[in-house]
Amino acid sequence: MSGVATHPATEVVKPPPTQVGALGWARANLFAGWFNSLLTLATFYLLLKTVPPLIQWAFIDSLWNTTSEACRGIDGACWSFVPRNLRFILFGFYPHDEQWRPLVAMVLLVALLLVSRNRKLWKKPLAWAWGVGLVVMGVLMRGGILGLVGVETGEWSGLPLTLLLSVFGMVAAYPLGVLLALGRQSRLPVIKSLCVVYIEMIRGVPLISLLFMSSVMLPLFLPEGLTIDKVLRALVAIILFTAAYIAEVVRGGLQAMAKGQYEAAESLGLTYGQTMRLIILPQALKIVIPPTVGILISAFKDTSLVVIIALFDVLNTTKSALQSPKWLGFSTEAYIFVALIYFVCCYAMSNYSRRLERELSPEARR
Repeated sequence: MSGVATHPATEVVKPPPTQVGALGWARANLFAGWFNSLLTLATFYLLLKTVPPLIQWAFIDSLWNTTSEACRGIDGACWSFVPRNLRFILFGFYPHDEQWRPLVAMVLLVALLLVSRNRKLWKKPLAWAWGVGLVVMGVLMRGGILGLVGVETGEWSGLPLTLLLSVFGMVAAYPLGVLLALGRQSRLPVIKSLCVVYIEMIRGVPLISLLFMSSVMLPLFLPEGLTIDKVLRALVAIILFTAAYIAEVVRGGLQAMAKGQYEAAESLGLTYGQTMRLIILPQALKIVIPPTVGILISAFKDTSLVVIIALFDVLNTTKSALQSPKWLGFSTEAYIFVALIYFVCCYAMSNYSRRLERELSPEARR
């Protein structure tokens, strides 16, 4: 007789179907209690009432490449407005035969931005590439040399103007904001007072007032015969305005630093500049990435205010296209198209900020 005891096979008991899989997820997230169930049903009802009619209007009953006359009286959207006015929306009043130049400049700018997303490439060759790229973009837009027809900056409009003001405004405003934040934290009374007055004064007025002052009041204080380009004036106003808000965000990050960080730097014999550059600022700027990106996104959308000084960004060129008698009444389609352009740009900035946070997180370095 064998001494090894035999045991009957144990049957594996599976969890109830309502606890796992799709049913389990729905029960835990959509129908967890009577209140959540009520909200879920109400949401489904609203989606049922809005989504099918929206799809019917936007895709099924819509027209995509017809004349404005063919769009009259239809129940769907008239997306024909976009292809029929695309060149004017994107390039505005830039000379029609020369619009390949701002197109190439935009492609070059976007290419540099995409390459710059890789932190491993933040070296001298990339800096040289940006320098050469800026010169090439400036030559393409302005012209007047190398056989290119000269184009005054007053004719720069549409998407190139939006990207010009937003990208270079944000790039210049960020280091200025950091310097203002450090100045406000300074122990020198004069520097601290100047930074406080500047930040509070700029934050106390809307951007449109700065643009108006740069267009109307600034020329009154210049010597006779001296003028400053309108695009440059708008760019300076955006830089000064955005820098004041960035300074307050960065100051919040500086205040979040523990006192021990400064004491440890002093014990190592580091100077003030070395302490800020090597220890404090890398940590503080990493903490304030989300609010900083929020300010930069707001600055990108605020470029539409340059219309106050007779500059037409992509939103205002779209408004101008809608003034044509042929396309009156199709503003919904036009603004949806412009909203998609803003969404893509803002989402790209937001997505990159999340990626940057992950790369700089302590878990990513382990």
